[in-house]
Amino acid sequence: MNENQLREQIAELGKSLYDRGLAHGSAGNISVRLAGGDFLLTPTNSCLGRLDPARISRLDGSGKLIDGDPPSKEALLHLAMYQERPRSEAVVHLHSLHAVAVSCLADINPADVFPPITAYAVMQVGKLALVPYYPPGDAALADAVRKLAGKHHAVLLANHGPVVAGTSLTAAVNAIEELEQTAHLMLSLRGRPTRLLTAEQIAELNRRFPS
Repeated sequence: MNENQLREQIAELGKSLYDRGLAHGSAGNISVRLAGGDFLLTPTNSCLGRLDPARISRLDGSGKLIDGDPPSKEALLHLAMYQERPRSEAVVHLHSLHAVAVSCLADINPADVFPPITAYAVMQVGKLALVPYYPPGDAALADAVRKLAGKHHAVLLANHGPVVAGTSLTAAVNAIEELEQTAHLMLSLRGRPTRLLTAEQIAELNRRFPS
């Protein structure tokens, strides 16, 4: 896709997320990496359901604004994911309800937040790492994400929400939707006897569907 098509795709998928309740108000941000190292990022205080493709921010590889509206305060977070994941072409960050709820739980495993509930959670999300809490937009938050991004394409920001990188914007959106669905399942099953995937079943999935 060329830059204009990618701008249109950001607006289209942002509206889809918003219309289905996965984004609200001005929460959440989306970016796509361009050939040459620049990237497009949704503007600060923008609503994913009402994006103007022409006003989406364009930043260089150091995070400096080239054109468009001022970028999301989470620009450093997106930049950290790209720098640590050179094969990733898009990053999506949401404040989706169930994932945020899980991010607030006190008894989750920070190295692997989700129990292995479904095959698609294993295939599309993998081991979900919890990032300690820092204020939104803080450089320390980006640094904390950077430490995990090399081994995790999906992370959960404590008391904040999920961040997912993908080989395309469609792949990143699909993965973050699977993450939100898994969070919903996890909360629904809490306190109930649950049949989880075994280590052997997980290994077979990773063999068949390497990330």
